[in-house]
Amino acid sequence: MNNTIRYYNENAEKFKKQTINADMTIVYQKFLKYVTCKGSLLDLGCGIGRDVKYFMEKGYAVTAIDGSEELCKIAKKYTGIDVMCKLFQEIDYNNEFNGIWACSSLLHVKEYELIEVLKKLHKALKNNGVLYMSFKYGNFSGERNGRYFLDMNEHKIYTLLDNNKLFAIKEIFKTNDARIERKNEKWLNVILFKI
Repeated sequence: MNNTIRYYNENAEKFKKQTINADMTIVYQKFLKYVTCKGSLLDLGCGIGRDVKYFMEKGYAVTAIDGSEELCKIAKKYTGIDVMCKLFQEIDYNNEFNGIWACSSLLHVKEYELIEVLKKLHKALKNNGVLYMSFKYGNFSGERNGRYFLDMNEHKIYTLLDNNKLFAIKEIFKTNDARIERKNEKWLNVILFKI
C-alpha cells in the first residue's frame, strides 16, 4: 500500500469533515454544461462521495471508484451505491462514459504514470466525452503532508496534453480552494474533450 492510500485510510473521517461541505457549484456547472445528456459519469477518486451524490441528484448514472477502502466505505454509506476500490491504473472501461470527473484525484498519480492513466480515461469515454480534472496549482511533485502530490500549472498541462494527442482543451481555469479554511490555495481546473 502506498503512503497516499495509507493516509486516506487512516484519516478518512477527518477528510470527510474537511470536504463534505465544500461548495463545488461553479465547477459542477462548468463541467456539466459540456456533458450533453444525462448519461453516465465516472467519478474517479470519489473520496467521500460528495460529488457522486450531487451528480446522482441531477439525474446522472454514476460509477464511483476510489483507491482507499475506508473512503469507499464512507462513500457507499453516503450515496447508497456500490463504490469500487481500485487504483486508477487498474481501470479498464471501453466507450462507457459521457463524462469523467477526476476532482483532486489525478494529482496523486506519479508524473511518469499520468499519461498511461489518461490513455485509460480516453478509452473509457464515449466519442466527444468530457474529462474534468483538477490539480493544486504549482510546479511541485513529491510527498507533502503524508501524500504524493503532482501540482500543475498552465505550462505543465499544455506540455502534457500537446505531447499526447488524446484530448482537446475546452477550458483551463484557476479557482480558490472550496474549503473556507484553505481559500488562499489555488487549483488548476481542466476540462477536456476526447478526440
